Amino acid sequence: MSSHTRSKLSQDLRSLGVEPADILFIHSSFKSLGPVDGGAGTVIDALKDAVGDEGLLLMPSFNLLEGRNLRAESWKVETTPSTVGWITEYFRLMPETVRSDHYSHSVAALGKRAHEFTSGHLSREGYDSVWDLEPWGKMFGTHSPMYKAYQADAKVLMLGVEYDSSTYVHLVETIYRHERPDPRWTSGPWRLDRPLLGEYWDRIGTLIRGCVGDAECRLFQVREYVDTLLAEAKRDPSRYWTTKPE
Repeated sequence: MSSHTRSKLSQDLRSLGVEPADILFIHSSFKSLGPVDGGAGTVIDALKDAVGDEGLLLMPSFNLLEGRNLRAESWKVETTPSTVGWITEYFRLMPETVRSDHYSHSVAALGKRAHEFTSGHLSREGYDSVWDLEPWGKMFGTHSPMYKAYQADAKVLMLGVEYDSSTYVHLVETIYRHERPDPRWTSGPWRLDRPLLGEYWDRIGTLIRGCVGDAECRLFQVREYVDTLLAEAKRDPSRYWTTKPE
């Protein structure tokens, strides 16, 4: 089997709908791509080619060790590894990449406005969430990268992953809890069922599906995704809220 090249992956991304100057938030599985000539660096080069000099790449560089205290104790913004896939860790280690300072849900960025999107994650302004822990700022606060991407109507690229990797469902949860306070949020591990909401989004959402390399992908706008899922969760909360482990 021949390896996928940078030019082939760039072409696949453009065919999927990635455009110059896009702000692109990427959830990824390197393994799903199949053989790649040059490895993770080639994938990132192809992403850079697709969004161009005016674009911005955002990737989770989360520190998802078990338990908030362990995450906090292990956190150093310059050196703590990303735990959400090889592409994200390779991306974090690139010298031109910058990273937001959040002990659990940091985001790495490369491209135009990278510093603007990653600075300010220590701010305590905005939505409260269960991942807020002083002295760090709010995960989905006004100055957090993921909320800035929502405001800017960035695109989400799900590169070979399914909806159980969709961290933006946490933003849906956060807004929902803010708008509909309920004592149960403090009485157990309540969360939204990501795969079930993903099935709903696949049926009614505006998204493009296709392949990049061997990876099955989805591409869609952050704002429409979050707003649509929030409306559906409000419409039928008993269907979507669960205490099942993620």
